[in-house]
Amino acid sequence: MKIYKLLFFTFLLTALTSCTFTENIYINDNGTGKFFIDVDGSAFMGMAGDQLGSQMGAGAKNDIDSTFTFKQLFSEKKDSIAKLSTEAQKEIKKLENFVVTTKMNAEKKQFLMTIATDFKNVNELQDILQTAGTLQKLEGGSSINPLGSGLGDNNSKLSYTYDGKKFSRKAVINQQKVTEKVKDSAADMSKMIYSSSNYIMKYHFPKKIKKISNPNALFSDDRKSVTIQYSFTDYMENPDKLNFDVEFEK
Repeated sequence: MKIYKLLFFTFLLTALTSCTFTENIYINDNGTGKFFIDVDGSAFMGMAGDQLGSQMGAGAKNDIDSTFTFKQLFSEKKDSIAKLSTEAQKEIKKLENFVVTTKMNAEKKQFLMTIATDFKNVNELQDILQTAGTLQKLEGGSSINPLGSGLGDNNSKLSYTYDGKKFSRKAVINQQKVTEKVKDSAADMSKMIYSSSNYIMKYHFPKKIKKISNPNALFSDDRKSVTIQYSFTDYMENPDKLNFDVEFEK
């Protein structure tokens, strides 16, 4: 479990510096595809050497090249999972097929993490990032969640739809949670932490895009891919601002 704890510690450090989160979706002709989140926290590497060294132990190299699946992690935590409610266990099971890859190199000042999964239908991705928060319910859960406790926790329900003619990304804000968060004394600190970070969406489709509802979208040369960038502040505070619809050519 040491590697999981180290990765969580590393993720916390990246949250204190400029960080880029990229949400990628690749959709095939038959509706299947791949979803992954890229986290680039390389900016923090130049200032975290001492902290990482103490976490890894004397004489250890501050380098990581690691790949593991949540299924492996859950196997180690099966006793703790068995104590959860049936609903919580179902939520956790959604993460089984996610693969976490981390590359960290102190000399190159590099920290890259990818959390990826395949899907049979884009609808399977509904609230997938929020589901990661369920890990907090496990014994020692905060130390095994590579996403930390922030990404996905933006007080909204996120869903995707695709039928070959249209694609939609829609986040619906939970106003009750927003109100509770405003009362939270840590809210101002959170704003400061993610104000210098970016959230990028890169979606790749099997058909050419006819039109898209977001005027800031950038198209690839073949008009089958789109890139939209926001500040991480928008992602956390105005998640519905990231909503958009795509219509494809026939």
